[in-house]
Amino acid sequence: MPLISKKGIEMPESPIRKLVPFAENAKKRGVKVFHLNIGQPDIKTPKIALDAVKNNTLETLAYARSEGSETYRTKLAKYYVKNNIPVTANNIIATTGGSEALLFTIGSITDPGDEIIIPEPFYANYNGFSTASGVTVVPVISKIENNFALPKIEEFEKLITNKTKAILICNPGNPTGYLYSEEEIEKLKKIVLKHDLFLIADEVYREFTYDGLKHTSVLSLEGIDNNAIVIDSVSKRYSMCGARIGCIVSKNDEFIKTAIKFAQARLSPPTYALIASEAALDTPQSYFDDVIEEYVARRNTLIAGLEKIEGVKVANPKGAFYCVAELPVKDSDHFAQWLLEDFNLNNETVMVAPASGFYSTPGEGKNQIRMAYVLNKTDLNRSIEILAAALKQYPN
Repeated sequence: MPLISKKGIEMPESPIRKLVPFAENAKKRGVKVFHLNIGQPDIKTPKIALDAVKNNTLETLAYARSEGSETYRTKLAKYYVKNNIPVTANNIIATTGGSEALLFTIGSITDPGDEIIIPEPFYANYNGFSTASGVTVVPVISKIENNFALPKIEEFEKLITNKTKAILICNPGNPTGYLYSEEEIEKLKKIVLKHDLFLIADEVYREFTYDGLKHTSVLSLEGIDNNAIVIDSVSKRYSMCGARIGCIVSKNDEFIKTAIKFAQARLSPPTYALIASEAALDTPQSYFDDVIEEYVARRNTLIAGLEKIEGVKVANPKGAFYCVAELPVKDSDHFAQWLLEDFNLNNETVMVAPASGFYSTPGEGKNQIRMAYVLNKTDLNRSIEILAAALKQYPN
């Protein structure tokens, strides 16, 4: 039998999706599953985006430009300028989701054997994208005890080698919901300039910040034009996960020229999705005001409920729509599967994402889970009841 590649064997499973077969089996048995495992908002997609596709009169569904249509990128640049990110259409490459943006970025700035430093826990697919590119993730651990704040700069510096090419952050963070302050972003700016590294910021949750706090983009800082790369997406901003439109944004012309070659190799992003994404840029601010108000209420409901469960420790997120909770269990992978296979409360259970898959350091996060507060408050309260009952029954 022909051999599978070492790279393929080392590709990590998604902690978010690997339990799907167990959830499907539970549903076949008649068990209702509350999905706290995946960042799929139940918020409605803006009607203006859906109508742009429904009412379109295209007679030929042709390829788009490899970097995305000029009209979309021009309009998108205006959105960034409005958000204190001074860029032009030429600084933007539209991609098939933020995932492809990350793959193109890693492919453009690294060679096999290079290293990227990432504060962990981090979005699980950073591991997968790095493995696919032959790149080593070097983790710098943040702790639930201090709400997953940025580790000290000294922790970053002692990890930098001649193979280090970039520092990658998610801001606001998935899975933690941590929002980096302007002071923390400035500290990262100093270190990447000092060591001539790229600073990659995954900013797909930019709109979702709470408690009066503001998001600071790495592209809003002065003196970092050649080092800063932003990864973005319409998926969460407009609740358009299925559109699969993301983008790379950078003022580094050489980097953009390189990334475009990757874009040309896959031909183009999807045309209808570009049309929907362009229309979505006209979404009124009132849409986001309502969405943020709803997420704050959901966050408060989930955090308050979790804090009442004996033995549970939870970080308080300031952005995105996730939180990490530490449970009184030894193995959250086993617990998450047990919830779907062996437990129900009045024929209902919950699906969570084991947090160990959001770490690359062996043994870290084994008793943690990530929860996405993308359900309405009634369902969140019921999910908390189910989780509390499950923890009492779980055979530790």
